[in-house]
Amino acid sequence: MDKLIYDLLVIGGGINGAGIARDAAGRGMSVLLCEQDDLAAHTSSASTKLIHGGLRYLEHHQFGLVRKALQEREVLLRSAPHIISPLRFVMPHAPDQRPVWMIRLGLFLYDHLARRKVLQSAEAIDLTTHACGTALRPGFQRGFVFSDGRVQDARLVVLNALDAAEHGATILTRTPLVAAAREHSSWRMTLRTPDGQNQIVFARGVVNAAGPWVNRLLGDVLDVTPRHSVRLVKGSHIIVRKLFDHPYAYLFQNPDNRIIFAIPYEDDYTLIGTTDVDFRGNPGQVQIDDGETDYLCRMVNRYFARQIGPADVLATMSGVRPLVKDQTSSAQAVPRDYTLELDEKGPPLVSVFGGKITTYRKLAEQVVDMISPRLGRYRPTWTGNAPLPGGDIPKADFPAFHSRLARQYPWLPASLLKRYAHAYGTRIHTLLGQARSLADLGECIVPGLYELEARYLVEVEWAQTAEDILWRRSKLKLHAGPGAEATLTRWLATYRRPVAAPAHAVSAP
Repeated sequence: MDKLIYDLLVIGGGINGAGIARDAAGRGMSVLLCEQDDLAAHTSSASTKLIHGGLRYLEHHQFGLVRKALQEREVLLRSAPHIISPLRFVMPHAPDQRPVWMIRLGLFLYDHLARRKVLQSAEAIDLTTHACGTALRPGFQRGFVFSDGRVQDARLVVLNALDAAEHGATILTRTPLVAAAREHSSWRMTLRTPDGQNQIVFARGVVNAAGPWVNRLLGDVLDVTPRHSVRLVKGSHIIVRKLFDHPYAYLFQNPDNRIIFAIPYEDDYTLIGTTDVDFRGNPGQVQIDDGETDYLCRMVNRYFARQIGPADVLATMSGVRPLVKDQTSSAQAVPRDYTLELDEKGPPLVSVFGGKITTYRKLAEQVVDMISPRLGRYRPTWTGNAPLPGGDIPKADFPAFHSRLARQYPWLPASLLKRYAHAYGTRIHTLLGQARSLADLGECIVPGLYELEARYLVEVEWAQTAEDILWRRSKLKLHAGPGAEATLTRWLATYRRPVAAPAHAVSAP
């Protein structure tokens, strides 16, 4: 009996795994991606939602990482202007903090370490007259403004997976890898399907992009002893009712030399984070603790006129960052760059240690560059100038695109049009199809979610649960009110996407 052999099996459906699958499939490889849970179910949906160079990394002399991230920031802003957009940050200054000359030098480097075409340069501001000063406590007179980007992080993962699938990759969610062995020129991999059955697949090469689980997979499943390991660091965020009425975000310096972001979020909220806490345990069951909540409230209360406490927290996010282990004592100083490890004791295996969401595309490119010659594949890189699904907006001008949509779909409520435009970009036309009125969107399952979109998310974007839809594919969970998850769960029980058999592999005797 013939067996199906993929060129590449990618383990992990976070941002790195999805990016690698996309890059490899676009270079003509037959690719299978397996993920134990939903796409972006863990670290990649618990980020600070920023595409940034990492201003604070300059203080730890990580100039190479900052430069690489700043270069990628420009690439990503062009490739997905619907889910990635410019954001101006205000950094209030107080005399007991880093001196002004140091901040000016840092911002100068930040502006000039890489070419910048999209974003504005940094500048000093007077907080007694600037709009951003009104939300602050009295006494802050001087500040600085600089630019970075914000991102819908979970959608970034989904769009990479979608592009991979459209280039021929097979994406299997809720399908963990449970056993693996090298057999001659390929890997024999045992996957546990969602219905509990074992499925055997073969791949000529494997990429371990399992994030916090990278070392566990190497030791327990792949039977490989790594040269590197990761230090697990928990980062948590809190979400509160919005603390200011302007489009700027804040970067706050704190007495422990850490920084905290306060970011406008989903129109009605402020996202505050993040913490850096060493973590031991199951990365799939990470949660914020009371100490982290108190810390975040206490730090922003040093700056904002409106004081908050744990009772004001409406939602939280926690994720485990797999940082490359070194001798650094403090979690905040651990390098955020990544390391790739190639094992060629038989069919090749590349393992990914570390990384950050901003540099995922470059990481994916380097992984595929590393493994493709060993698979006899030599196609050139391609993702640097390729838009993600929905990102082919003329001149990457989202405001103009949004205005055109308002004229084309005058029957859509403004808030719904805005969300669709940001979530789907030019794919909004695929989503809406022949719809010509609100009634054509079908049942309103929960506030803001119509049947047409829910079906699309199940059929096209691998969503299976209410949490997938209300949190990772959208942020409607913040807006829909109590009972929304149960209502959507009942609807999903009546509708299930047919499970397609894996395809696009090469048949070999």
